[in-house]
Amino acid sequence: MKKLLKHRELLLVGIIAIMVAGFATRAPGFATPGNLANIFNDTSILIILALGQMTVILTKSIDLSVAANLAFTGMAVAMLDAAYPGMPLALLVILAVGIGAALGAINGMLVWWLRIPPIVVTLGTLTIYRGMAFVLSGGAWVNSHQMTPGFLNFPRLPVLGMPLLSWMAIGIVLMMWVVLTRTQFGRATYASGGNPTAAVYAGIDIGRTRFFAFTLSGALAGLAGYLWVSRYAVAYVDVAAGFELDTVAACVIGGISIAGGIGTVAGAVLGALFLGVIKNALPVIGISPFAQMAISGIVIVAAVVFNARAERKAGRIILRDRGAKEVSA
Repeated sequence: MKKLLKHRELLLVGIIAIMVAGFATRAPGFATPGNLANIFNDTSILIILALGQMTVILTKSIDLSVAANLAFTGMAVAMLDAAYPGMPLALLVILAVGIGAALGAINGMLVWWLRIPPIVVTLGTLTIYRGMAFVLSGGAWVNSHQMTPGFLNFPRLPVLGMPLLSWMAIGIVLMMWVVLTRTQFGRATYASGGNPTAAVYAGIDIGRTRFFAFTLSGALAGLAGYLWVSRYAVAYVDVAAGFELDTVAACVIGGISIAGGIGTVAGAVLGALFLGVIKNALPVIGISPFAQMAISGIVIVAAVVFNARAERKAGRIILRDRGAKEVSA
């Protein structure tokens, strides 16, 4: 049991399986492969955003502007599609990623060059990007009948029994695993948050690493902006309001340390799926929206406490091992 508790991913897999089995007793059909595939598809956008958020958190930062970035980018590409129906979809997706990356880069520059705390920067840009979406649209909505069929149907295209949106999420997961575990940037990301002092001595530019982490998070938010407005067939200023908190919650539940330097791609994905199962199951079994918020809050607090205890115990073990080595020497 102790070994299981040390591996957050295995523990989360077990908890999710238990939840699915428990909810299936109250809602027949909840555990069917088709419904589980739908839950994964519903959670795909959260998974994409959580992976970007994870990259920022690993550098001992936080990005509270991801949902506002999503809203502005989604509004921009939806308005472009409505105004220029002949514009190629590939160009719109590239623009979405580029706009999102630019907004993320603004966060990164403010954190890197001006050394403003990330939470302050992104709390400010959260409001700015929402305001930009309002100014861009004049407060108007872009509805499904204004968007082209290709723009709307792309994430819904079935591929091997699942919508293309699900496969895109899987592709992003694999890409992020490679980036964070097989590249110099990935190693710098973990080092910048895990031990900034050692990272500096190793020649790692922490400010620049955070800049690229924010840019990557912004790019994924931009992609999510297109996927959101096309999947739900509507773009408006308050789209995905509060969703940035879900991305942080998914990371925390998945074992990504808010203190930086600790976490895995699998953990972020499982944390998002944990929230996805809860959000899909609670309405089905008749839990009120207010109770749903309370349950989600309790889960987040419990995850933070669990993470803090695990990290404290790990630190004690390191100190104890060092002490034993010094005594033996």
